[in-house]
Amino acid sequence: MSVMQVIFRVIFPILLSLVAVFYIVFLFIEPAPKKELTIATSSKDSTYYTTALKYQALLAKQNVKLHILETSGSVENLDLLNSQKADIAFVQAGIIDANDNVEVESLASVHYEPLWIFYKNQGYEIEYLVELINKKISIGVIGSGTQYLAIQMLVDNGITTDNASLVMDSPTSSKDKLIKGEIDVMFLVSSPSSPTVVELLSDPTIELLNVKRVKAYNQKYKFLSPLVLHEGTIDLYKNLPSENKNMLSTTANLVCKKGLNEELIRIFLKQIKLVHKEQSIFEAQNQFPSLEYLDTEINEEAQNYLTKGDSWLESIFPFWIASQIDRLKLLLIPLLTLLFPLFKGVLPLYRWTIRSKIYKWYKRLDDLENSKASTREELEENMKKLADLKLEVQAQTKVPLSYKGEYYNLLLHIDLVSKELSIKA
Repeated sequence: MSVMQVIFRVIFPILLSLVAVFYIVFLFIEPAPKKELTIATSSKDSTYYTTALKYQALLAKQNVKLHILETSGSVENLDLLNSQKADIAFVQAGIIDANDNVEVESLASVHYEPLWIFYKNQGYEIEYLVELINKKISIGVIGSGTQYLAIQMLVDNGITTDNASLVMDSPTSSKDKLIKGEIDVMFLVSSPSSPTVVELLSDPTIELLNVKRVKAYNQKYKFLSPLVLHEGTIDLYKNLPSENKNMLSTTANLVCKKGLNEELIRIFLKQIKLVHKEQSIFEAQNQFPSLEYLDTEINEEAQNYLTKGDSWLESIFPFWIASQIDRLKLLLIPLLTLLFPLFKGVLPLYRWTIRSKIYKWYKRLDDLENSKASTREELEENMKKLADLKLEVQAQTKVPLSYKGEYYNLLLHIDLVSKELSIKA
């Protein structure tokens, strides 16, 4: 079989089949996602917003653009998700009603969000929320998680607009009003590192409520966890706070719209893991991101990643290369199926190619041996051609060791024909 026959009868049909299979399977492979995400946060001075900036910087290194939306807080963020105007959002635990938000899924909880209840020191200690009757209370801005939680807890303690003045204001404005005595109490859900929290703890005219019945609140509101802020934790030198304080805390949760691309979810989670794995005042090392404290159905890809971690491919290749290889896994079975006969066709072609280097000399040897030379001059000319042929074979023919037997046979046959011609001459 000639080389062209091998190509057209074996190799070409297999290659054509491979191309056809690749094309058909490729039609069913989900295309690579657009590398953009939009996240709903809160005001620019909030922990949500500053945390999103950290995500943005890390994602930029992965060539993913993160758009950050400034909002009033968790309630508005949910609306943005449900209206498809955001892909991901920060939402305070306890706010989502799973029955009313069927188009969103949870990704992870990322840190504790303590509830700080500050009140103006008027010479006596407040121990229970019921004591806030007739007080002027700031409960956060409209649409914020602080407002949602504050109203829920106040109402359950009998505090309503009928017996107290509820003010909706930003944390910064509320802080200033509390210090000036324009309001009596301020609710704030925020990180311990918040400048507003540190400033209020440092002010001798302001007290942090030591929450009584934290276990009761925990049993009533499953999304609230009891915490203890120990004396001196915020500032050892200033001894802030000056005594142990019992607190309640919700968590900051990341929620996404249903149908968000799995690759984008995975690369996003890889970055938030870098941001939130460190130990802090209330969080242990690697406690967050977590699958606990979530209000809605957990996204399947998020559950897989946070449970199992990086895949084998991700441990070897950069993420986007690993994801492309993973996307093409549907091609592996037809590819391996077709490669087997391809290898079977390539092997005869390889053998023919190696042997052809030797066989071409046999053709010339055969012509010289069977030539009709009869005169001495003609025989000597053929002998000279044989000598040249042997030198040419030795100089130009390189074959693998497995085919050396045929190579040496050729040299012996050249010598044999040469002796026959020398006898005739």
